[in-house]
Amino acid sequence: MTLTPTGWLRIVGLLLLLPACTPSDSGALFPVPENLGSVLPSPERNPLTVDGVELGRALFYDPILSGNNQVSCSSCHKQELAFSDGEQFSTAGVSGNLLLRHTPALINLAWMDGYFWDGGSFDLESQVYGPLEHVDEMHQNLSELEQELADHPYYPQMFLKAFPEDGITIPNLVRALAQFQRTLISADSPYDLHIRQGSGLTSIELLGFDLFKKKKCANCHVPDHFTDYTYRNNGLDDTFPEDHERLAWGRARITLDPADIGKYKVPTLRNVAITAPYMHDARFMTLTQVLDHYRFHLAESDTVDAEFRRDDGSLGIDMTDEERDLIIVFLKALNDDGFMSNTAFSDPEGLQ
Repeated sequence: MTLTPTGWLRIVGLLLLLPACTPSDSGALFPVPENLGSVLPSPERNPLTVDGVELGRALFYDPILSGNNQVSCSSCHKQELAFSDGEQFSTAGVSGNLLLRHTPALINLAWMDGYFWDGGSFDLESQVYGPLEHVDEMHQNLSELEQELADHPYYPQMFLKAFPEDGITIPNLVRALAQFQRTLISADSPYDLHIRQGSGLTSIELLGFDLFKKKKCANCHVPDHFTDYTYRNNGLDDTFPEDHERLAWGRARITLDPADIGKYKVPTLRNVAITAPYMHDARFMTLTQVLDHYRFHLAESDTVDAEFRRDDGSLGIDMTDEERDLIIVFLKALNDDGFMSNTAFSDPEGLQ
């Protein structure tokens, strides 16, 4: 996004009309559906404000964040794909090089404990620095970025409104992006209508939901967040080489604990039908392939999760083809079309 003067004036004008927000106001200004917990988590050091969120949204879509002014956060996190990118490994970064892990979808991040597939960042604020500075992503010099923002015709005003004490700083940029990302809430799928109103799922989808629970899917992908926010080894591999700074170690790359080798973050299944391909390395193109992995192809290793063991100790989750297909029907009912079209999450250039 490179906003025209008219586009920027739309944003600034809207901000001037919005009320000031204090931490105590944030719950009312950013409501959360009851089945997700009713309260949007926000750290005391970076409380949600209308001005901070709007600044973060503008920055999210602005290629000014990249070293070549051509790559924005939205280059890899596309709203129409639930803020994923549909690629196995992205080449959208400044270098054009293939990234080594699959781009995750950005959904309900406010509840997450640790970010990136291995939890290498402990909060959204610290997570921002990774893509900003990585040579194969945005490859930005932060000192130069701060000066670019200071020289911009509209960002100084927006930063001062969001952060009146010190205006443009890189920590404030990070805070604003984190605030915006915390508002990316998806909870209006047919499943959610069923939970909150008692209608929304067809009889076939309800059969699939029942099987989803019976076949252990819900043990890791716990409703209503459809993740338990843990790290697990789901039997993708039986060897874990040390190439690329132990990338294949997963969570153990961060903790250095052998018990964490091969474990990766359990992703939410919300909008899963449109966020293919799947897994940290995007090895599966379809949901059928994913479920068949759990049926037939789990790899043995010292850290594979106990949830995937049968009573006799063998690996696998027993289900018929028909049961698999019914579970997939239910998973498609987790699609939240409004999330992909919500203008509050969209490029501000499109504001009317």
